[in-house]
Amino acid sequence: MICSDLECFTGLGALRSVSMGCACKAIPPIGEHVMSMVMTKAKPDNKVKDALDNIRAAAQQLHGAISDAAAKRGGAVKADLETASSKAKALAESAKAAIGGQNEATKKHLTEAVTKLEATQKHAAESVKSSGEAFQTSIKKVVADARAAVQKISEAVAAKRSAASKHK
Repeated sequence: MICSDLECFTGLGALRSVSMGCACKAIPPIGEHVMSMVMTKAKPDNKVKDALDNIRAAAQQLHGAISDAAAKRGGAVKADLETASSKAKALAESAKAAIGGQNEATKKHLTEAVTKLEATQKHAAESVKSSGEAFQTSIKKVVADARAAVQKISEAVAAKRSAASKHK
């Protein structure tokens, strides 16, 4: 029989051929209760997500969805691109709303991101109507615009954090 403390610590519980005398009772190891107390205390969350973080996460999801759609074949691609077009439009509106109250560098990056999101929406809508070579070219534009939008939003987040750290 393996002592439960040793079993938890070393992972030897799976080895049934090992037998050791155990003088310990059902007392948790010393570190366990300390760690459970530490883990239950409320810690301040230094990474509170604000509107820009949420916009960036949504833009990253949009880019991923567009990239996945570009890899598909057939009619499912056009349905995915229609959805992506509407999501890009909604995301552009959210980014426009977030521009107010930002510092100048953040505003600049967000404005550029809105332009890229609007281009994403436009090219996605155009790609639904096209076929053949024009369709493939349009999809490439949609992916590139979505990637550029994510980049600009990330730059806006970085500019905002940089400005916040200077004011501390």
